[in-house]
Amino acid sequence: MSLSFCGNDVNNSYSVEKGVLNNGCFVDALNLVPHVFLLFITFPILFIGWGSQSSKVQIHHNTWLHFPGHNLRWILTFTLLFVHVCEIAEGIVSNTWMKSNHLHLFLPAFMGFIAATTSVVYYHNIETANFPKLLLALFIYWVLAFITKIIKLWKFAEVGLGVEHLRFCITALLVVLYGLLMAVEVNVIIVRKYVFFANPQRVKPPEDLQDLGVRFLQPFVNLLSKATYWWMNPLIIGAHKRPIELKKIGKLPIAMRSLTNYLRLKDAYEEQRQNAEDLEKSPSIWRAMYRAFGRPILLSSTFRYMADLLGFAGPLCISGIVERLENNTEVVRMNKTEDLPFGVFFMSSTQLLQNTYVLAVLLFLALVLQRTFLQASYYVTIETGINLRGALLAMIYNKILRLSTSNMSMGEMTLGQINNLVAIETNQLMWFLFLCPNLWAMPVQIIMGVILLYYLLGFSALIGALVIVLLAPIQYLIATKLADTQKSTLDYSTDRLKKTTEILKGIKLLKLYAWENIFCDSVLETRGKELTSLRTFALYTSMSIFMNAAIPIAAVLATFVTHAYISQSRLSPAEAFASLALFHILVTPLFLLSTVVRFAVKALVSVQKLGEFLQSEEIGDDSWRNGDMPVSLESCKKHPGARNRKQPLRYQMDNYEQPLRRQLRPTETEDVAVKVNNGYFTWGSNMSTLSDINIRIPTGQLTMIVGQVGCGKSSLLLAMLGEMQTHSGKVYWSKLPDSEMLPDYLSEYDSDFSHEERSKNRYSVAYAAQKSWLLNATVEDNITFGSPFNKQRYKAVIDACSLQPDIDLLPFGDQTEIGERGINLSGGQRQRICVARALYQNTNIVFLDDPFSALDIHLSDHLMQEGILKFLQDDKRTVVLVTHKLQYLIHADWIIAMKDGSVLREGTLKDIQTHDVELYEHWKTLMNRQDQELEKDTEIESQTTLERKTLRRAFYSREAKNQIDDEDEEEEEEEDEDDNLSTTTSRRSKIPWKVCWCYLSSGGFLLVFLMVTSKLAKHSVMVAIDYWLAAWTSSAPNEQNSSFSLDANATNISETIRNAEHRSYVPVFVILCGAGIFLCLITSLSVEFLGLSAATNLHHNLLNKIIHAPLRFFDITPLGQILNRFSADTNIIDQHIPPTLESLTRSTLLCLSAIGIITFVTPVFVTALVPLAVAFYFIQKYFRVASKDLQDLDDSTQLPLLCHFSETAEGLTTIRAFRHEARFKQRMLELTDTNNTAYLFLSAANRWLEVRTDYLGAVIVLTAAVAAICSFYGLQSGLVGLGLTYALTVTNYLNWVVRNLADLEVQMAAVKKVNSFLTTESENYEGSIDVSQVPEDWPQHGEIKIQDLCVRYDPMLKPVLKHVNAFINPGQKVGICGRTGSGKSSLSLAFFNMVDVFEGKIIIDGIDICKLPLQTLRSRLSIILQDPVLFSGSIRFNLDPERTCSDDRLWEALEIAQLKNMVKTLPGGLDAVITEGGENFSVGQRQLFCLARAFVRKSSILIMDEATASIDMATENILQKVVMTAFADRTVVTIAHLVSSILEAEQVLVFSTGILVECDSAANLLAQEDSLFSILVRTHK
Repeated sequence: MSLSFCGNDVNNSYSVEKGVLNNGCFVDALNLVPHVFLLFITFPILFIGWGSQSSKVQIHHNTWLHFPGHNLRWILTFTLLFVHVCEIAEGIVSNTWMKSNHLHLFLPAFMGFIAATTSVVYYHNIETANFPKLLLALFIYWVLAFITKIIKLWKFAEVGLGVEHLRFCITALLVVLYGLLMAVEVNVIIVRKYVFFANPQRVKPPEDLQDLGVRFLQPFVNLLSKATYWWMNPLIIGAHKRPIELKKIGKLPIAMRSLTNYLRLKDAYEEQRQNAEDLEKSPSIWRAMYRAFGRPILLSSTFRYMADLLGFAGPLCISGIVERLENNTEVVRMNKTEDLPFGVFFMSSTQLLQNTYVLAVLLFLALVLQRTFLQASYYVTIETGINLRGALLAMIYNKILRLSTSNMSMGEMTLGQINNLVAIETNQLMWFLFLCPNLWAMPVQIIMGVILLYYLLGFSALIGALVIVLLAPIQYLIATKLADTQKSTLDYSTDRLKKTTEILKGIKLLKLYAWENIFCDSVLETRGKELTSLRTFALYTSMSIFMNAAIPIAAVLATFVTHAYISQSRLSPAEAFASLALFHILVTPLFLLSTVVRFAVKALVSVQKLGEFLQSEEIGDDSWRNGDMPVSLESCKKHPGARNRKQPLRYQMDNYEQPLRRQLRPTETEDVAVKVNNGYFTWGSNMSTLSDINIRIPTGQLTMIVGQVGCGKSSLLLAMLGEMQTHSGKVYWSKLPDSEMLPDYLSEYDSDFSHEERSKNRYSVAYAAQKSWLLNATVEDNITFGSPFNKQRYKAVIDACSLQPDIDLLPFGDQTEIGERGINLSGGQRQRICVARALYQNTNIVFLDDPFSALDIHLSDHLMQEGILKFLQDDKRTVVLVTHKLQYLIHADWIIAMKDGSVLREGTLKDIQTHDVELYEHWKTLMNRQDQELEKDTEIESQTTLERKTLRRAFYSREAKNQIDDEDEEEEEEEDEDDNLSTTTSRRSKIPWKVCWCYLSSGGFLLVFLMVTSKLAKHSVMVAIDYWLAAWTSSAPNEQNSSFSLDANATNISETIRNAEHRSYVPVFVILCGAGIFLCLITSLSVEFLGLSAATNLHHNLLNKIIHAPLRFFDITPLGQILNRFSADTNIIDQHIPPTLESLTRSTLLCLSAIGIITFVTPVFVTALVPLAVAFYFIQKYFRVASKDLQDLDDSTQLPLLCHFSETAEGLTTIRAFRHEARFKQRMLELTDTNNTAYLFLSAANRWLEVRTDYLGAVIVLTAAVAAICSFYGLQSGLVGLGLTYALTVTNYLNWVVRNLADLEVQMAAVKKVNSFLTTESENYEGSIDVSQVPEDWPQHGEIKIQDLCVRYDPMLKPVLKHVNAFINPGQKVGICGRTGSGKSSLSLAFFNMVDVFEGKIIIDGIDICKLPLQTLRSRLSIILQDPVLFSGSIRFNLDPERTCSDDRLWEALEIAQLKNMVKTLPGGLDAVITEGGENFSVGQRQLFCLARAFVRKSSILIMDEATASIDMATENILQKVVMTAFADRTVVTIAHLVSSILEAEQVLVFSTGILVECDSAANLLAQEDSLFSILVRTHK
């Protein structure tokens, strides 16, 4: 049949006798003109433009400012494209009715489609280049197209065509669209004035885009890129080459920053407070949230409704396609065309929808649109949720900074509560916001679904829906149970972690006493409880998964069986598969509803907690607060979303609300810095803590506050700082002369700070609190604390606080991170850093609260002389010092003595000496006592050297491992060294199959086998159910045509036979459904219990490996790293991997079975499958890598944020005294924004993936439908329905496959880390002698022979002891000494076989200890270590964890250790509780408990390893006495770092660099002047 534009079935096709415009074909040709015009004009411009694009001035990225009406233009263009598609379809279908081909029916429409596409590409390029003059071409195009379409419509109306004709409707729509687009174009001309006006308007891009740091472009890109996340491509594909770092994701756009959102939320919150009639009523957070964030949620809900409604197009189109194919009729071509208007066929819309190809295309478009809307809805809610979280965090932080101190100290508001608010409640609200559009979308979806089902299947559909509705509450019940079980699991795991931490901290002691198995069992016992709880958790989870899978089967079963017995009509494939698809749609909202309801309940609780917190008491009362309140925020309060804002928003949060707390009134006497009149202060209760305070602090002098413990010295400082509540009285701070310098740190802030701001900050007080408080930052940052770095001053401060030796020990000097997450410093070191901070600040007033409490005497003196007297007094700074060290009173210019909350005396030391002799005498006696202690103190090695020693040890042992960081980094570094990008690329995209296999095998092969077989069986049965349904519905009886000739009776009989035949399919269907439901249960249980079994085994092996690892392992592996394996990693293995694994296997098998069925129904589909598979492979490959990086970024940015909150809450008084609130708020905003950026990118990446997999899914549906229609002949219509229904499910599950893969990969890292520890070598516990060969009472005498002993810590390291020979008689008291690092302690470890003895041997009572089983050896010797270790539990448990001794024996041991009386006074006696680490006893008492412990074990050999190092003189004397009396008949080996403690020893071994240099009695060695021993004695004395 020949092709011709106007068709050749009529002779007058090309005649224009009746007028040119009356020839329909000519009018269509006229419609071609505008399209051709546009293509001719734009193509050259586009090519020239694209060629010169490189020379284009690049604004940030290639994102730009939009012309007015940007979004409307895109929406109209998309609508235009859709109408053109309809026009093409209508043209082609109409053409099939004609005798010959009429190209004019669809060619103009096709050209229109191309022109519309070109117009939008052209527009985008012009907008990118910001060259609006070229838009003129588009304007002309819209006008021409509008005119030609108007002519066409007018001609249609003339011939009497109307709304019932589809082509008339399409033309009318096109007229409207072209008209609107013309209006948009006119609007651009009016606003931008680029043509017809003298001076065009110049526009700058939004502020965000001028800032190159902003990389989150979603708000700025065009609509298509917004919908498909096209702008994310470079980031996600680039991640493959090199990991995404924080730099790469940049900053947030202004409208999304927490400050902007905080102001929005705060305004909404405060507005309620101002408008409230009832002042008592607190403002509602819900209302504030709605006012601030309601609009985007409404937008998201709109998208959601559109997506849900489009979702129903799927089942309806399937129904249509299957029905048309079933009643397939050949198109009859028209013979007579003369009578038709314009000689062509005009169809109605129903006729068009009867075409299966049209339905397939419609189905595809509906899917694409539905998915786009759904992802848009998700994105908007997530962005709003993140914005809300940022705002809430800023709100909470502001409140923390104003919390009254009493709230914190009286325990009304604990740190835990604040951390919960930050970490849990804000996230709950964010999640609620993510899910809240579901709350109102789901009911609509469910109702619509049920109505459609009713329309398809009648009454039986309601039965199925009823099944779903009745089973939904069970889902909710299971969900609540799950939450409860999770709570109890959490309690057990916290308990287990506590025990594990204790074991790891005291591992050395446990190994020396051979107690590791006892403690290991106690952890395993707790783990047992945790596993029981996890088992319940697994059961509920599998129930939940089971319900999810079984409900649709049950509903389908109920519906179709009811339909078979009730309904008169036979179930057709169209109805069956459409309703099947509908059931699939219905299940999701019902399942999600329980989750959403649960989150809504949690959100209500969270809001209540937040409300209580925001209403809690604040610091200071109003009379202190009515200072200046500079509100420089008006500029940005106009509209928080406004983009072009002149003033940067950075520092506006602080001057928004920084109430002035101190009265800045100049007092009469200028030489007083602070003055308190008639002050009565309290900590919140009605009782006054401080009463009748009248004091003055002289300017530029040193004031000391003294008094007994608890008399209110610290409270007085805090009262002056305004931290306490004032009952009555006033605190005056004198006005300083203007010549005084400003605190330097102000220069950091903008120079346009108002003058009041400056004067306010001048009253910053450098304050060192009694409990030292450090930031999570470097040592330098902790000392400078936001002030500019001044090298000279910094050096002076460090010297004054003698911090240099400590800094030298740190791995990175003063750039080492300290604080909670950094390196643990001792109390004294922490305190000195806090004092250094106070000294370094350039403030006029310095408050030091007992800075000497944790320092030894040398340091205290040095700090007093160099720091306070010299450094501070030279600067003429006003110093207030609280102290117990009365010997410093002579330096004070002014003394305030306190007693029981009031001032006892005030004046100079001379005044007190003359006026209050009694007090002065009392002080004198105290001073003498302190002086005696001082002498004692100088004798023993000072505490500081000890602290430094522990620090040195901690690092020395780690350096041995060459500072290996976390083991993963180690691996990555090795691999990164080949800078060849392809290797890193392939590594980053590989799935860790090996680790997965390791995980599965630790679950047990039986369970793996069960899981695999049950999964495969379940999916096979599911396919069988649907296949049977297809066969059942397609089984049309053939006698329908012949039955007309029979009489009525016969008809009835055949009807009965037909029904019986129809019902014969029911039993098999029921059996299959039953099997399906049963298998669902088996699979969900098998996966969960496989996970549980793997978790049990992995933890058990990990604990065993670590507890039996050699001591060296603990020296070189940081404690935090080991603990991480037991906390975070174990938690992932316990709770996160099983559900991910389940979800992954389910979605993968569903997709595979769907593709299998489509291929089975239409083998042609395979050809389309190859490109689809390739596309899918690349999408998942790129996404997994990027997702992992972004996930890591999200995790790593969350921790600093939480830490910042908790450290702020801990250091409130310090921050407020320094007046650094503004700086801390700024830091909080930065941290929040960083975390939010990572989270936003992560969710945008998820959307990127989902949009792509959804579009792939839509393509699969389209190809499946087209393949089915093409190759329909010889196919059962039921099978087509089956194939299409399955194709529809693919769209839902494709993205889950990838997301679960990505999640599993991240989670498998935990298994990998645990595995890396499972390869650790254990100690050799066996020994070569059997236990039975060792005498019961060995060692009987305690004779020790050391023969040619060589010892090293590791085969890789040098020996620490070389060829040592010695002999120790039974019962001898031996001292071992030598300088630090000479190998003294190594010898003590060699006795217990804790180190590598590679030559020589130690023989105790005739047995070589290296041959003994470790358990036997270590349980027969006793040792007292330098650091006293106690475990939480009872005193009895600490002395005798094996429970082998009688009470009398324990009391005897306590008596020897001089502890009996003290223990008797405790509640419970021997069962009295010892808290974690023995914190409820002093260090001396702890050491005595360790002595008692050694005595309980009646061993004939006792080793004391520097046991007197950390105790006072009195305790040391007790120890020495006990050793001489109670251990008289035992061999005692004392390793001493103070030579004075072994002067009585019968034999002394002196070591130097691992070699035994002297061995004789102490007296003999002292007699030799030049012996090393006498030199040590002389230098140490």
